[in-house]
Amino acid sequence: MLLPDNVHPKNSLFFNGAVILRVLRTIGEADLADLFAECRKDSNISMPLFVLSLDWLFLANRVTRNNQGNFVLCS
Repeated sequence: MLLPDNVHPKNSLFFNGAVILRVLRTIGEADLADLFAECRKDSNISMPLFVLSLDWLFLANRVTRNNQGNFVLCS
């Protein structure tokens, strides 16, 4: 699923994770709804794929939540 050979690359976790990281670099921090809305501007990502990609970024230690509950990039 990260880089599948039978799925369009825009439907991969790798591609959509990069979209999420790019959005977070631009806006700094966001709650789930705002982050999803900003990512939808860049790509036509579905909510399940967005959440799965966000989970993958958590596992890769690239995204975390701050004290206010917003998503931020790990330092």
